[in-house]
Amino acid sequence: MRQIWCTFQKEGIHKYPAALTDPKLEDVSFLGYPHRHIFHFKVWIDVFHNDRDLEFIQFKRWLESLFDDTDGPMDINYMSCEMLADDLAVQIWKRYPDRKFKISVSEDNENGCEISYQRAIDMKHLREMEGNHTITENQQ
Repeated sequence: MRQIWCTFQKEGIHKYPAALTDPKLEDVSFLGYPHRHIFHFKVWIDVFHNDRDLEFIQFKRWLESLFDDTDGPMDINYMSCEMLADDLAVQIWKRYPDRKFKISVSEDNENGCEISYQRAIDMKHLREMEGNHTITENQQ
């Protein structure tokens, strides 16, 4: 497997509503209220040769542009790191449908998720998400 990767970060505010009512989450009930994080993203994507099949600076700029419609912090409501990764995956899949990729999203570079997306295997799930995403489509 041959992949490139890039990183970027975006300030965001979210909450975990279940933390306010679920007794099992009593010790983290504060997560039920809006709170701020710096969300750190790392994206790996297949390339098919060694000579800038995808130029990673351009790829990074495109990824960042998907969040550019937001002045200040992203308001992502109840979305988890996993949901943000899936949201971003929809946009990557639309632009690069024949490539495998992996997305890592963390809160403050401390806790997060890492999800691998296979070409045909995970696309059914992503198709179901189309139209439900909060990340804007930007075809720069």
